[in-house]
Amino acid sequence: MDYTEIYHNWLNDTRLTAEGKAELESVKDNNEEIEYRFGAELEFGTAGMRGIIGYGTNMMNIYTVKRATQGLAEFIKTLGENAMARGVAISYDTRLKSDVFARAAAEVLAANGIKVYLFGEVHPVPMLSFAVRCLKTVAGIMITASHNPKQYNGYKVYGSDGAQMSPEDTAVVVDFIKKIDDYLGTPAPTAEQIKRLIKPVPARVDRKYYKELKKLTLSKKAVKQCGKDLKLVYTPVHGSGYIPVTTILKKIGINATVVKEQTTKDTEFSTVEVPNPEYKETLAMGIALAQKIGATVVFGTDPDSDRLGIAVKNGEGEFEALSGNQVGILLLDYILTRLKEEDALPSDAAVVKSFVTTGMAKAICRQFNVKLFEVPVGFKFIGEKIKLWERDHSHTFVFGFEESCGYLRGTHARDKDAVVASMLCAEMVCYYTSINKTVYQRLMEIYDTYGYVLDCNISIPFKGLNAMKDMNAVVDGLKTNPITKFDIYDVAAIRDYSNNIKKDIVTGVTSEIGSPLTNCVYYELENGSFICVRPSGTEPKLKIYFSVKAHHKADAEAALEKMKNAVNEIVKA
Repeated sequence: MDYTEIYHNWLNDTRLTAEGKAELESVKDNNEEIEYRFGAELEFGTAGMRGIIGYGTNMMNIYTVKRATQGLAEFIKTLGENAMARGVAISYDTRLKSDVFARAAAEVLAANGIKVYLFGEVHPVPMLSFAVRCLKTVAGIMITASHNPKQYNGYKVYGSDGAQMSPEDTAVVVDFIKKIDDYLGTPAPTAEQIKRLIKPVPARVDRKYYKELKKLTLSKKAVKQCGKDLKLVYTPVHGSGYIPVTTILKKIGINATVVKEQTTKDTEFSTVEVPNPEYKETLAMGIALAQKIGATVVFGTDPDSDRLGIAVKNGEGEFEALSGNQVGILLLDYILTRLKEEDALPSDAAVVKSFVTTGMAKAICRQFNVKLFEVPVGFKFIGEKIKLWERDHSHTFVFGFEESCGYLRGTHARDKDAVVASMLCAEMVCYYTSINKTVYQRLMEIYDTYGYVLDCNISIPFKGLNAMKDMNAVVDGLKTNPITKFDIYDVAAIRDYSNNIKKDIVTGVTSEIGSPLTNCVYYELENGSFICVRPSGTEPKLKIYFSVKAHHKADAEAALEKMKNAVNEIVKA
């Protein structure tokens, strides 16, 4: 059946909502639009699914949400009645139709006899992850497209451990989803099933979450000394972080000044171009307010509050947006420093980062004699390490982070948590203030100690139905192209994560990486720098990561430009 036939089947189906019929009618003369909407099915991968909101098999709508949920329901039913009774926790953020999609998912589960705990108000990713663990549900669903533009929404599935569902279980769910041809025919619950099986998340879950976070504080004395005078500006960027972030800061004794215009649940995110706190532009209103009131630090969280962006005053007194890598090394250094000062650093302490995250983490962990583990991109892999260590007691997890502004301390959640990161960063500011130092000064000290590392990534957008295929083809092409040099840097080794093989360029010796498989090529350069190329798992973008080591910032910047040009020539070829 071709896409035009599928389009007409949807359009003429009496079960299609009036909104859906009107939207599909509006594109009846646009073949390109019809092909995009119906020429493919929205892909469900290990990160769930994410797409543009609209009607069609390749879009985010109640029918694609219900179909995915029916696949999840079939999987849960194979686990038995106990799993069905344990149920599924569901949360959602402030995006367009997030609440509608959450309710639709809940009703599909109820129609299948599966219990549901549904948050009655927006709650962020980490609180959903915590709820799964606290309520001991068999799974969790989060309706969000994270930091994507406003026209997107998404659907994340969590396992019983509170981490995003494992690749193995996801594959089973996907098999069930693929068997469902009738998008508009998912079962509807009876009134009795809704009453009996769809329950609100108990208020105690929120209380327990904040209690767990307070256990993770590291500088109570400094917060007591400086917290009341700390001038900190926070913006939730119209997202779900507003209540939890301000609540935890208040609980530890810090009152943040919020950007009121950005506390509204605006589905258009009308005050920013993109609701991504990685960008200084997204923090612009916060920075303007900070300048007005004389604040020294600005925090911003994304719609589902799993990412934290920070801007601090630099040596010239101007606000500088820190990268996710910079915040990561500051938090890593701070956490290890405070644990060591309090004689609380476990002898088997371990840190986990994605392999595209800054190479400086290795030097910091070495200094503190802490084991560093690298995993593929995706916080679920950090969650898997935590789960493994809880089982075999080989290491104690102290911190995990990704370059994309994702951080986790504690094991209360198994996904990145901008709420606990906000708490830690706020008390970190207090700690350095108490010893007459700024966060920026500490960052410069870290560079002086370990050498300057410039980390950045660029994204090359791909369009059309074959975007994912085209991106993967570029990465596959790199594997067959024996690159031994990027301008001024020789390649020391090449990691092919799709085959779990690392090859030493000088000796030709190959070895296993020991990592879950993912389509990615990673070049280890001679001086400890690296370049990594991978297709995004959530957006049609080819991502290229650079971590450049040098003696000074200017040298690193010059080397980075050479690296970018060299990679650009190879990718173009």
